[in-house]
Amino acid sequence: MLLCVSGVGRGGLGLLAVKRACLLTRTAHSSPQNFEYRPIKKVMVANRGEIAIRVFRACTELGIRTVAVYSEEDRGQMHRQKADEAYLIGKSLHPVAAYLHIPDIIKVAKENGVDAIHPGYGFLSERSDFAQACVDAGVRFIGPSPETVRKMGDKVEARSLAISAGVPVVPGTDAPISSVGEARVFSETYGFPIIFKAAYGGGGRGMRVVKEYEELEENYHRAYSEALTAFGNGALFVEKFIEKPRHIEVQILGDKYGNIIHLYERDCSIQRRHQKVVEIAPAADLDPHLRDRLTSDSVKLAKQVGYENAGTVEFLVDKHGRHYFIEVNSRLQVEHTVTEEVTDVDLVHAQLRVCEGRSLPELGLTQETIRVNGCAIQCRVTTEDPARGFQPDTGRLEVFRSGEGMGIRLDSASAFPGAVISPHYDSLLVKVIASGKDMSTAAAKMHRALSEFRVRGVKTNIPFLQNVLSNHQFLHSTVDTQFIDENRNLFIMKPVQNRAQKLLHYLGHVMVNGPTTPIPVKAKPSSIDPVIPTVPMGEPSLGFRDVLLREGPEGFAKAVRAHPGLLLMDTTFRDAHQSLLATRVRTHDLKKIAPYVSHSFNNLFSLENWGGATFDVAMRFLYECPWKRLQELRTLVPNVPFQMLLRGANAVGYTNYPDNAVFKFCEVAKENGMDIFRVFDSLNYLPNMILGMEAAGRAGGVVEAAISYTGDVSDPMRQKYSLAYYVKLTEELMKAGTHVLCIKDMAGLLKPESSRILISALRDRYPDVPIHVHTHDTAGAGVAAMLACAEAGADVVDVAVDSMAGMTSQPSMGAMVACTKGTKLDTGIALEKVFDYSEYWEVTRGLYAPFDCTATMKSGNADVYENEIPGGQYTNLHFQAHSMGLGNKFKQVKKSYSEANKLLGDLIKVTPSSKIVGDLAQFMVQNNLTREEVEEKADELSFPLSVVEFLQGHIGIPHGGFPEPFRTRVLKSLPRIEGRPGATLPPLDFDALEAGLRLLHGDDITEEDVMSAAMYPKVFQEYKEFTGSFGPVDCLSTRLFLDGPKIAEEFQVEIERGKTLHIKALAVGDLNKTGQRGVFFELNGQLRSVLVKDNVAMKEMKFHPKALKSVRGQVGAPMPGKVIEVKVEPGQKVEKGQPLCVLSAMKMETVVNSPLTGVVMVIHVNTDTSLEGDDLILEITAEE
Repeated sequence: MLLCVSGVGRGGLGLLAVKRACLLTRTAHSSPQNFEYRPIKKVMVANRGEIAIRVFRACTELGIRTVAVYSEEDRGQMHRQKADEAYLIGKSLHPVAAYLHIPDIIKVAKENGVDAIHPGYGFLSERSDFAQACVDAGVRFIGPSPETVRKMGDKVEARSLAISAGVPVVPGTDAPISSVGEARVFSETYGFPIIFKAAYGGGGRGMRVVKEYEELEENYHRAYSEALTAFGNGALFVEKFIEKPRHIEVQILGDKYGNIIHLYERDCSIQRRHQKVVEIAPAADLDPHLRDRLTSDSVKLAKQVGYENAGTVEFLVDKHGRHYFIEVNSRLQVEHTVTEEVTDVDLVHAQLRVCEGRSLPELGLTQETIRVNGCAIQCRVTTEDPARGFQPDTGRLEVFRSGEGMGIRLDSASAFPGAVISPHYDSLLVKVIASGKDMSTAAAKMHRALSEFRVRGVKTNIPFLQNVLSNHQFLHSTVDTQFIDENRNLFIMKPVQNRAQKLLHYLGHVMVNGPTTPIPVKAKPSSIDPVIPTVPMGEPSLGFRDVLLREGPEGFAKAVRAHPGLLLMDTTFRDAHQSLLATRVRTHDLKKIAPYVSHSFNNLFSLENWGGATFDVAMRFLYECPWKRLQELRTLVPNVPFQMLLRGANAVGYTNYPDNAVFKFCEVAKENGMDIFRVFDSLNYLPNMILGMEAAGRAGGVVEAAISYTGDVSDPMRQKYSLAYYVKLTEELMKAGTHVLCIKDMAGLLKPESSRILISALRDRYPDVPIHVHTHDTAGAGVAAMLACAEAGADVVDVAVDSMAGMTSQPSMGAMVACTKGTKLDTGIALEKVFDYSEYWEVTRGLYAPFDCTATMKSGNADVYENEIPGGQYTNLHFQAHSMGLGNKFKQVKKSYSEANKLLGDLIKVTPSSKIVGDLAQFMVQNNLTREEVEEKADELSFPLSVVEFLQGHIGIPHGGFPEPFRTRVLKSLPRIEGRPGATLPPLDFDALEAGLRLLHGDDITEEDVMSAAMYPKVFQEYKEFTGSFGPVDCLSTRLFLDGPKIAEEFQVEIERGKTLHIKALAVGDLNKTGQRGVFFELNGQLRSVLVKDNVAMKEMKFHPKALKSVRGQVGAPMPGKVIEVKVEPGQKVEKGQPLCVLSAMKMETVVNSPLTGVVMVIHVNTDTSLEGDDLILEITAEE
């Protein structure tokens, strides 16, 4: 109206003209009311999050001051920082209740000179009592009048108004129902499906679809409860449910003068649980006539109620193109953004100006001026996990990086690093709006933008949204409200890698808590990195693998036998570091030197790099995949055959497996690049060996049957393992079809003379079969023994590079090369290349100082000829003895090992039989028992589980049978296994195993993963849990992996080719109240932080009681360890010798048996309780 007056002043019109002009204007506004334009100076938004910020921005653009309100929970939220003023409301109330507390909101508005309140969406936005409270307080409500809000908020009344206006509606109740009985009556009239809807709110809350009678009552109560919580009123009405409709809504805008326009439609059909996920404007492939009917009906209904300000009229469109009114949302919608993008109308600006008293024509908004240009799509990025039914995720945003660029708009609030996602509010993180000339262009921009997002710390629905945007139906057809339910492939999502942040978590964990892998000694990894020798350009020269690939296993064996000179197998990549460095060498360091080996040692017989202990240790302690190691080394060394250690029927494990598991393992190993399978059995038990040989042979590998050597064939006094024994065993293996014969001298017991005797006998009998000899240099005679073997006719001997040789490892490669140079046994290897190879490993070995056997063992020892401890086990026993406080008793441990061996019948000692002897030896030392005492008390002692299972027959039958009566006294009534242990096991169901793994770990499970889980179920599970938390850590240097970075240290990590992270460790923060420390980094120039639990700080101080030896019923821990199973309950009667619980320590399990018959009174432990020696486990009262 002011514009009319000012126009008169400028044009000099008379009074009549003024009156006429004003009358014409008023007529154009179709309103009898005379409204005054009242500028708004200060606006409060009675809401939170992105909608509050959206309104604040519009106000700032219009020069209006802004006021935020916030709950106690929202003290750190961004919306309060974006406003000019911010005030706390709802003190001591529930976080949601604070935003529903009308008195507080009105009080803040009055006290701070607020002219108008914008309700946003949700919370109080559709509460007529709030709108009325604003009016009563003299504060303008930016929205429809209280009466209109009331009418539209009451879904039943809105429905009646629609009918009055001639707008089609879905069959439904005329008023809110008051009981489930009324819903039953409705369903009997109209049939199922039906839908409950909240009478006083929307957004999917209080909405439940009922498809059959049995679901009716439960869904009624759930809908009522949701509506009550969300809107403060649980009233419901019920409608017939239209199946598979499109959900189309029309944006309307009205002023105070009766002008109503529409801004066309939005398609909101992509929903889950009745909540919109993706919105599009305009609706794709919408019939123009249907569009006209929808918009016309929307305006007609708005005029019917005298609608003012912004609102949305929602419809369902069935498959026949019929539309049905469902509700009016008398507020700004979440998805108003797409309408703004295609019409170029700022709806919030319009809301504010209309509230001030401006008319739509004054704002340039008439129906004729509204045009749709292009297409816009909005995706609601939420902190929800689609894989778990869109379960909301909460926590701290560690990383937030958004997608931007041309055609992208972001509306957000709490999307910044460090933001805390609360469980109390909506899970919306950011609205992403993409605009383009058409649907496909907008979708492409959206997909690109979403792919640029990096959100870490909480899960999001971004992978799901990307699937929607790639869906053919979405892009090229129409979708309905069942789109998500009917396209289950949308839930097959590519896992988010999150590699950088997970690596920071790992590094932070190490910086706070120390190494993640057990460290035997207190030594730091060297800070010096090894220098990789120069590798020639181009492909490496051909080697024996090329012969194998060309001529097969038989041709390969012939070529080896025909080769002049001595062939070497390099054990540096496996057995050498197993013997010297506790099997801890990582793939990271093997890969560095692998190309040099390929180019410099192409004439090696093979490279031993896999199997045996390296398989489980890779997952258990190094947190890397053994299969990936094999694959990567195969790529780097294409010309040298790979050899692995296969424990016969035990594959690469310590237990029995179903036969099909062993065959499958060999098949998969061969497919991944393995060539030679060294098959052995720790007892030389033929049935176990032959199964492994058959599995390797069927897989297409070279079968190398390995006889485990013990005793001394040159000593006529030791006849159990005589020359005749070995010759007879060889005969059986030749019948079984081995390609190569191996003598596996695990303890280094072969002396030069015994070497000549044994190898000469085998060569004379089998002149055409290649003979391969493996030994350890524990006594220092390894080189002499291997030279003797070669002179006697051996084709291949095992060596390790010089800096990884000697002691409990293999003989020196350099020594063998030098000693045979210029002779008929010349290896053809250049000594200079061995020196360079050795230099690399000498420095690399320093990285593994915490595991180096020289930390506790300074030399080899010829006493191995007496105790017969295998090389790798000699090192492990030394470490174990120190870790269990027996370091000063290692001599006694070795003596006990010899005694334990005799107790068990003089075994061949190779994993796992060597472990059994070692477990018994440590048990004897820990409990201060002699051989005679063990024999005497065999029926009451709690022997290590490995000893019990050996005597039961779990690993086969030893040469000469089991020791009696020791076996009977230990086992008592326990069952015994006759024959090959795995023969009676049912086949492993690989399909079921894979399905279970996919259920636990997602769909990226490979065939190799299935085999790892088959071999080591628990270890694989722990490995997957580790990588789930920390990602793959094999890209870290060994020093960083073990010890973490120093403060202020800068380093680089290549996570894949062409992607390098630049990291700087900045600081470790103080302990917070939850027992966590913040660890701060700079990643690629940006500040990153992670929260890490301080394990030491979080431990509760408590002292475990000790068992009193004088009280017979008190059962103490026989050794330090962790409880892995409790087998009894309080009040249970137990018999003498009955298992009570199982302890585990250093990979050894011990069954604790009852020392007497009685009743269990008190149990002092639970599963996972860590115990020291003699800690009280339970108390038993003796039976009278």
